Amino acid sequence: MSSLSHPYQSLTQDLVIDLVESLGFYSDGRVFPLNSFENRVYQVGIEEETPIIIKVYRPNRWSREQIQEEHDFMLELQAADINVVPPMIINGQTLHQDKGFMFCLFERRSGRPLELDQLDQLYEVGTQLGRIHSTAKAKDFIHRPALNLETFGRQSIETVLESNLLPDYLLEPYKVLADQLMGIMEQRWGESTHQPIRLQGDFHPGNILIRDEQSIFVDFDDCRSGPAIQDIWMLLSGDRHQQEMQLCEIREGYEMFCEFPKDQIGLIETMRTLRQLHYAAWLARRWDDPAFPHNFPWFGQERYWSEHLLSLKEQLASLQEPPLQLL
Repeated sequence: MSSLSHPYQSLTQDLVIDLVESLGFYSDGRVFPLNSFENRVYQVGIEEETPIIIKVYRPNRWSREQIQEEHDFMLELQAADINVVPPMIINGQTLHQDKGFMFCLFERRSGRPLELDQLDQLYEVGTQLGRIHSTAKAKDFIHRPALNLETFGRQSIETVLESNLLPDYLLEPYKVLADQLMGIMEQRWGESTHQPIRLQGDFHPGNILIRDEQSIFVDFDDCRSGPAIQDIWMLLSGDRHQQEMQLCEIREGYEMFCEFPKDQIGLIETMRTLRQLHYAAWLARRWDDPAFPHNFPWFGQERYWSEHLLSLKEQLASLQEPPLQLL
């Protein structure tokens, strides 16, 4: 698809204001783009009131039912007194459509970033995450997809191979390495007896704010069904000992409300590998969006692919190491 025909090319500042004002707000004309590439997210100034956030969904990524399921999940968590930031309910609904775009509005919330080396913060996040998963287990997603070896593994590998972005001389090494990774991940997946639950899906520190010593959870755009450990492993950093200390702190808070998924610790490196595979495929799928070549100019270059294969080789070694231990 040509960049000139990409749907977001028509999403001008004036159109963003029109979408906000279509729901009864009056903008003061201030529009600030926020850090988001999958969707488009803006802070919009409102006359004599606090600015609000508008999220304009990427066309043809999620169906209306899938987006509504995301919203309903967040509202369910809010009803359980969990600190999430769900879309605003306006005229009895959270999801709106106009000018060819689906969109929603959020109240602006502020806080400082989660610091992974602060164990007291990890304990608090673990407590709230235990509450989230306890609520999530009450029912299943109907429309949202699953996070598994097929969706994040095989489909990602296929996307990269078909993208024409991988240099020819790396095609065979990538195929061989991908087969090795899938083989050992299938073994690890089979060793885990997990039952998929509803997940936030992308629980990196950027989606967690700390305010008044409490955690606030934002951006459930990637919510899916999958192993509970998916919402835990991205909170770990540093060397093995540091990660084990962090894991224990999270578990201590988590177990106040939900049984900790000890049998899934062996999936941590599998989930990390799947994320790396999926990230490369995500960039390849979005390369027709002008924002991606502009913000990720290194993607597609030979150096990127060489480093990507090196990172996957390191993951192959990590997959064969003993899993983290709970201290």
